[in-house]
Amino acid sequence: MNAAARAILERLFPAGLEDLRRRVEEVRLPARKKVFRRGDPCRNYLLVVEGSVRVQMLATNGREITLYRVRDGQSCVITTSCLISVEAYPAEGVTEVETTALVVPHAVFDQALGSSAEFRRFVFASQGQRLGDLIQRVEDVVFGRIDVRLARLLMTLSEQGARPIAATHQQLASELGSAREVISRQLKQFARREWVGLGRGAVEVKAPAALDELAQRRD
Repeated sequence: MNAAARAILERLFPAGLEDLRRRVEEVRLPARKKVFRRGDPCRNYLLVVEGSVRVQMLATNGREITLYRVRDGQSCVITTSCLISVEAYPAEGVTEVETTALVVPHAVFDQALGSSAEFRRFVFASQGQRLGDLIQRVEDVVFGRIDVRLARLLMTLSEQGARPIAATHQQLASELGSAREVISRQLKQFARREWVGLGRGAVEVKAPAALDELAQRRD
């Protein structure tokens, strides 16, 4: 087990809980690996040590939406909810890069909630924070202007160092919970204003100041 995973375990399962700690497994998953699928029973609590898991939903009409990402030191709010309610997954999780995670069996999860104050605080603090993020995500999708949301996404991706941004119109649509046609139309408007350049599977930000001004709008 790597040092980061060991440090997390020792913090969440302190002295006296070594038996529970030994039953937690470290896993290494390749990129684009399905961690869970919609309809799967929830048997384990997932805590990402290093990497990223994208949690997404696919509607019956084929549209896909990214709900959130689980990154270093974070847990999955849907997994926690499914464990507590003993329900199947309503969404799917896919690794975006090679990912190391801690897998806590359901029985250990239940025991740790009652035995470890540190684990209990972590679970419920994470749940509250991630649930707030998810509610904000829903509000953005339902009420947010698509041009503003697209500008924010392009600025975020650009600031992460992707120049040009390697993303298809469909991938951007999935991030924003929109249709590919809507995103393509909006990107063409940005291109006509010379804010972006469009290529095959790529978007180049040409006028970051203009995009950032639009991204800051709250109306």
